[in-house]
Amino acid sequence: MLIEHINRRLLELDAAALRRRLRTAESPCAPLQSFEGEHGGEPLLAFCSNDYLGLAHHPALIEAMAEGARRWGTGSGASHLVSGHMRPHAQVEELIARWFAPHIPHARALLLGSGFEANLALTTALGDGSATLFCDKLNHASLIDGARLAEGEVKRYAHGRLDVLAQQLTACTTPIKLIVTDAVFSMDGDIADLPGLLKLAEAHDAWLILDDAHGLGVLGESGHGSVEHFGLRSERLICMGTLGKAAGVSGAFVAAHPAIIEWLIQKARSFIYTTASSPALAHTLLASLRLIESPEGRARRARLLGLIEQLRTGLRALVDVQPGWKLCESHTAIQPLVVGDNDTALSLSTALRRRGLYVPAIRPPTVPVGTARLRITLSAAHTPAQVEQLLLALAQVMGETT
Repeated sequence: MLIEHINRRLLELDAAALRRRLRTAESPCAPLQSFEGEHGGEPLLAFCSNDYLGLAHHPALIEAMAEGARRWGTGSGASHLVSGHMRPHAQVEELIARWFAPHIPHARALLLGSGFEANLALTTALGDGSATLFCDKLNHASLIDGARLAEGEVKRYAHGRLDVLAQQLTACTTPIKLIVTDAVFSMDGDIADLPGLLKLAEAHDAWLILDDAHGLGVLGESGHGSVEHFGLRSERLICMGTLGKAAGVSGAFVAAHPAIIEWLIQKARSFIYTTASSPALAHTLLASLRLIESPEGRARRARLLGLIEQLRTGLRALVDVQPGWKLCESHTAIQPLVVGDNDTALSLSTALRRRGLYVPAIRPPTVPVGTARLRITLSAAHTPAQVEQLLLALAQVMGETT
């Protein structure tokens, strides 16, 4: 009965052009990447990864990984609270705390296995029965699921509508108020009004939880993320950042007031009851984080900004002649091309793959119904010629699929 039920539901996904398919990459994360059974085995020009600075295959990080494995082995063997918290983990936490010290007084950091783990830790450990969580409707799935698991009341506000949020905060009577938001929204690429959100937090005795998965490494003069980009400073900031995107490795962290970090250590089940990440990975992260704030990191961010402007200029020209298409107001490495219906998004993605380019089609429930899109992501490892190749291919497939 269960198998029959699942098969019927899978057919329904097929009919709605909503079924996802798993692809196996046969080469490292890079602009040119090969996938099993795709394009005759030839590499595809990929605009799909979150490797924004092009560090996932950086020689210095590869060497750091090898050195870390030789020195610390491959596995931690236990949770952080038993015996798995090794010196490389502590060093990463100390470095991240230094990054956030100008923005969060007395900042302390905690390393976790993934952004999903970190967001579950924050929302469930802090969002107890004495709290209300105020969540942007376009928050990442990990924040949405974390809010569902939290014991506290959850209120959602329309994307970016700080006026609605202000009304909700004014009416709230719980002693703890948590504003929960992406800093850079993963599907639209826009940046939240963090100064405005922090102002509301201070006015209403609330705390501001920021998911900076897509800002860390890319925004800010030193790549320290959205809080550096805006020059924010407040004890009320609670910052989560992932380390598998611009940092090119794996894992996540929370940076916050020491009392909040200590509470997570005591109460966050997704931290307490999971094996600590590989010490070799943590050793590699040290090399990555130092590279991000180095002159090379600054040069990579500058190159990425140039590619973003080149792509946006070309996409504007395409959107101007294609009714119904929309370019999101994003000035980050995430550049969505919204085409509307699921079939069109899939057809465009398929037509691009036939031309040797991989740009994924994103459909509901990841995005709202009627806003299916191509999610184009750029990396500092791309070249201007590769961006131009994408724009030319998009122009060619427009007539075939619309």
